[in-house]
Amino acid sequence: MPVASETTTRAVVQELLQRIGAGDLERTAELFAEQCDWKLNWPEAEHGSAVTPWIRHRATRADAVANFRELTEHHVPGSVDTQIERILVDGEHAVVLGEIRQTARRTGRAYRARFALHLTVEDGVVTRYHIYEDSLTVAQAFEDDPQDRP
Repeated sequence: MPVASETTTRAVVQELLQRIGAGDLERTAELFAEQCDWKLNWPEAEHGSAVTPWIRHRATRADAVANFRELTEHHVPGSVDTQIERILVDGEHAVVLGEIRQTARRTGRAYRARFALHLTVEDGVVTRYHIYEDSLTVAQAFEDDPQDRP
C-alpha cells in the first residue's frame, strides 16, 4: 500500500474532524476505508453495554457511520463541543489530542473527557481509528446513580 505524505495525512484528518463536527455522516463515511481498524480503549467486558452501545470495535465504513449516529442519539443535541488541541503527523500516522464536552441524554449529566485518536491514512482514506479516552468519566455520566459505586 502506498504511504500517505504528511501533507495528505494532515489534510484528510482535518477534513474528517470538520465533517464529524458538522454532523455530516455520509460525507464523514467517505473518508473511511471500506475495511478499517477501529478500536476503543474500553475494557472488553463493557463494550456495547445497553447505556453506551456505540462503544465497541468496528471494522467497516458502515460501522463508522453507525458509531457517529449512535453517539448523536445518546447525547443531548446542542450540548456537544470538541476542543482539538493538537494534531501530530508522522507520514501516514496522525495523533489528535483534545477534549470532548457532552451531555448524556439518558441522565442529563454533562461531562468532559480528554481523548487521543491514533489515525492512519492510506490512499486518501482513514484505515485506522483508535480511540483513547477517559472512559470512566463517560461511563459515570451514563450511570443511573454514580453514588452507588463501590
